[in-house]
Amino acid sequence: MRIYELAKELKMNSKDLVVLAERELGITIKNHMSSITDLEVIRLRKALNIINNNKKAKPAKTEIIDDEPLVDEKIDLNNAKLKKVDKSIIAPVKKPVAAKPVAKVAEEDKSAKDFNQKFTKKTNQQQQNKSKKPFHQPMQQKQQEQQPAKKEIKIKNIEIEEPIVVRELADKLGVPVNAVISKLILLGIMANMNQEIDFDTAQLIGEEFNAKISKVEVVDELQNLEESLSKEDTDNEADMIPRPPIVTVMGHVDHGKTSLLDAIRNTAVTAQEAGGITQHIGASQVEINGKKITLLDTPGHEAFTAMRARGAKVTDIAIIVVAADDGVMPQTIEAINHSKAAGVPIIVAVNKIDKPTANMDRVKQELSEQGIISEDWGGDTIFVPVSAKQHMGIEDLLEMILLVAEVQELKANPNRSAKGTIIEAKLDKGRGSVATVLIEKGTLNKGDVVLVGSAYGKVRAMFNSKGKRINQAGPSVPVEILGLSETPHAGDVLIAMDNEKDAKNIAEKRKNKRHLENMNVSSKVSLDDLFIKIQKGEVKDLNIIIKADVSGSIEAVKQSLLKQSMDEVKVNPIHGGVGGINENDVMLASASNAIVIGFNVRPSIAAMDLAKKENVDIRTYNIIYNAIEDIQQAVKGMLAPVYKEVVQGRADVRQTFKVPNVGIVAGVYVTSGKITRKSKIRLLRNDIVIHEGEIASLRRFKDDVSELNTGYEGGIGIEKYNDIKEGDSMEAYIMEEIKR
Repeated sequence: MRIYELAKELKMNSKDLVVLAERELGITIKNHMSSITDLEVIRLRKALNIINNNKKAKPAKTEIIDDEPLVDEKIDLNNAKLKKVDKSIIAPVKKPVAAKPVAKVAEEDKSAKDFNQKFTKKTNQQQQNKSKKPFHQPMQQKQQEQQPAKKEIKIKNIEIEEPIVVRELADKLGVPVNAVISKLILLGIMANMNQEIDFDTAQLIGEEFNAKISKVEVVDELQNLEESLSKEDTDNEADMIPRPPIVTVMGHVDHGKTSLLDAIRNTAVTAQEAGGITQHIGASQVEINGKKITLLDTPGHEAFTAMRARGAKVTDIAIIVVAADDGVMPQTIEAINHSKAAGVPIIVAVNKIDKPTANMDRVKQELSEQGIISEDWGGDTIFVPVSAKQHMGIEDLLEMILLVAEVQELKANPNRSAKGTIIEAKLDKGRGSVATVLIEKGTLNKGDVVLVGSAYGKVRAMFNSKGKRINQAGPSVPVEILGLSETPHAGDVLIAMDNEKDAKNIAEKRKNKRHLENMNVSSKVSLDDLFIKIQKGEVKDLNIIIKADVSGSIEAVKQSLLKQSMDEVKVNPIHGGVGGINENDVMLASASNAIVIGFNVRPSIAAMDLAKKENVDIRTYNIIYNAIEDIQQAVKGMLAPVYKEVVQGRADVRQTFKVPNVGIVAGVYVTSGKITRKSKIRLLRNDIVIHEGEIASLRRFKDDVSELNTGYEGGIGIEKYNDIKEGDSMEAYIMEEIKR
């Protein structure tokens, strides 16, 4: 605010205001066009009010002295000075003089009081029923009028959510925004009307305006609604009837998963079973000997893990397909570990037994090393030899599935509101949100109001696996539905609701909660905060995924890590594999809340991006003992790393050049991040570390440069190392010191 504007508002001269600011507040102002802050304006106003009050107070005292003289004029001044304190001299002089005016004032007060009482009775009859006495002194009447006004302003109970915008807080307090901002400035917080403040600051501001501020818990209300839904979810055993088993087919690439599914469908058709088959993108259903089986033909264990990572347990039985001529492969082991982690019964389908190189005993031997032992070898896992091409053993496999399902006693209540799981969902241009649901309990009808995660809606249309419109779907039946407010996620639970209002309310609260969770992403377990989580009781099992360059290292590490288990926490290696750390490892770690440990291997760029998204802790080591020591210290709460590795970028080797007196120089293309002259370099071949060293030269064409950014080509020479080949990758990193 400018000086002349404030002077005009205060009705005073600008020069006087400048002098006042310099004298009272010590503020140096050049001229009347100078600007001052809001805080300085408040201080100037206060100083001016104090000066004006002092000026008004002085004449009041002089009037009292003039109207009521303490010394009589007839008394000699010398005697008056001597006998000033003597009451016997002053009192007789005051009484005759003051007697007459006091009587007159009393009479005037009586007449004025009668007039005031008549006036106030007419205007305020409804408000003043407290006392009916005719005489009240004017000062007492003023105090009584002021007291109720103070009680109304004293306490305001206001509920807010944390954090709150300054403008919203001012609205709730019923005060101007500028007043709240001024209080914030006095607290040392510079915030405008659109900025957020925390709950503690809002409490302090509330106290300034005589308001008691409390926090609103949105999550508690949502939890109550969720609990009410779960209470209604219980079924009586008498209402339960057997339901078809839900089977997921997993295994290594080219081991015949798709061929086996096709063979199962064809066998069911040729057997001319009632109902035939229903085929869908996400699931298919076959019927054999009057019993149905639902097969999930989602793309392998990736989708299986993605759904389990979101808390959904859809599968009842897992079929692991192993080629008889190829044996156990890395993806086979991954599929087994995924099934074990989910606690799902396993049936092994040994495919391609018609080939001359098929070796059933070899498959059994290799699977026994993974803890999957055949029944004829004394184990509890069913092995079924099949040939998808020759249609051999397909009926035996289906019978075994039904047998395992019979042992599990899979039951559901069809006569209740539906509950299911989203297998997949997509946004169709013509039809809107389309979701494939696998019904687990109850029966879903056309027109039902459903709640799916943070989406809701009324089922406008239902389609079976053949694309035909249907009106209802029972337990273990896959169905496609339309009519949701937004596209849900795979793994979200579908619940049929009584009315759309409740469904919308819960969906919106879930959306708000998910938004807050995304803002404050809670990290999964990591070695840095492991001890704290153990103390809180959040971690009982420390799941670890081990990847190494050779298989011998994996077994050695597993045995060493198992010895680190303590009473508070159990170290549990859930998966081990040879090769670089890939996306499947990160997804498994995310689903199982595990830590990924790598020896002489590195994560791919896609795996690193996914790890950041899923908050998975990836640790890489060159020495096994360092890893064991880190795990041991993390469990005991003594892990205190001094340096942290920060990856700067990656580059692909496109060509190599032999330079005299220098050696081999790699012509590279930077695919991500940047490579600087001060970076350390790591040479990778198939994501396995070949060499680590320093950068000897970094060039862009013929010029030496300090860094190469994404999308640029250049030349990199590694100090004292020449074994660089086309197709290799280079990873640049720096060691950053961690502040303790």
